[in-house]
Amino acid sequence: MLKDKTLLITGGTGSFGNAVLHRFLKEDVAEIRIFSRDEKKQDDMRRLYNNPKLRFYVGDVRDTNSIFDAMKGVDYVFSAAALKQVPSCEFFPMEALRTNVEGTLNTLKAASSCGVKTAICLSTDKAVYPINAMGISKAMMEKVMVAESKNSESTVMCATRYGNVMYSRGSVIPLFVEQIKNKKPLTITNPKMTRFLMSLEDSVNLVVYAFENAKPGDIFVQKSPACTIEDLAQALMELFNAKTPIEVIGTRHGEKRSESLLTREEMAVAEDMGGYYRIPADVRGLDYGMYFDEGKSVMPDEEYNSDNTAQLDVKEIKELLLTLPEIQDELRL
Repeated sequence: MLKDKTLLITGGTGSFGNAVLHRFLKEDVAEIRIFSRDEKKQDDMRRLYNNPKLRFYVGDVRDTNSIFDAMKGVDYVFSAAALKQVPSCEFFPMEALRTNVEGTLNTLKAASSCGVKTAICLSTDKAVYPINAMGISKAMMEKVMVAESKNSESTVMCATRYGNVMYSRGSVIPLFVEQIKNKKPLTITNPKMTRFLMSLEDSVNLVVYAFENAKPGDIFVQKSPACTIEDLAQALMELFNAKTPIEVIGTRHGEKRSESLLTREEMAVAEDMGGYYRIPADVRGLDYGMYFDEGKSVMPDEEYNSDNTAQLDVKEIKELLLTLPEIQDELRL
């Protein structure tokens, strides 16, 4: 699919951008463009990969001129630029709006104007029944993508929605590993809290699946297992042969006990595609009667969340963790 094509990744210096590079630099892709604000991380990536297929663009998705300049001649776009830290977005919600919503809109408009074939926006389980500014901004980003997809004749616009990506920057697994190595207590907010478990490789597979199957406005979700935070901590202690105490610190602001990947409303219309769910776009036009006067489907009793998905026990979590290159590296040290 990417043979002799040009790919642009906004926010490409993050965990997802690096995972994409590991996958696609091995393919016959013509060029991969990394677009981000952080010139230091770009320089680190340039030196690390030392690959002539890579091109680096310093810019900000909030700036329409910089994203348009980077978009010229691009075939496919991964829109990964975002403010992702829940506390940062709580303190500065307008900054989350400007990057996650307006920045995504700028990216999509540039993609459409430049004749990009497919643009995929990266979303999060926090966009489902959102309770914090980060999740609300991502939920609005999804709505913007769906609305914009109706206006573009040349570009297929869609989204992928992720649960917890293991060992991504800022996630709990590298925090637990660091605490184990430094012989500090593992800080757990709620032992019974559940989270989806997804690898970076899974996240790239989901994007590839979206590329191959998307219709305008689709949102794709990968079916993922989950576990309790208590079992995750126990699995890591057993892997590292550590007897670290656990300190329960209480649920933090803006944090859910479980996360959802599909709402009940979405489950009513979602298409089960085996390992994935496809949430089709709402294609009703400006006919208000269709919103207020007509029913359509029977709503199921439950959403798809980290409580009712497949639950992993400690042994299964250990087996999954051992597939992560980062854990393998840590165990070799």
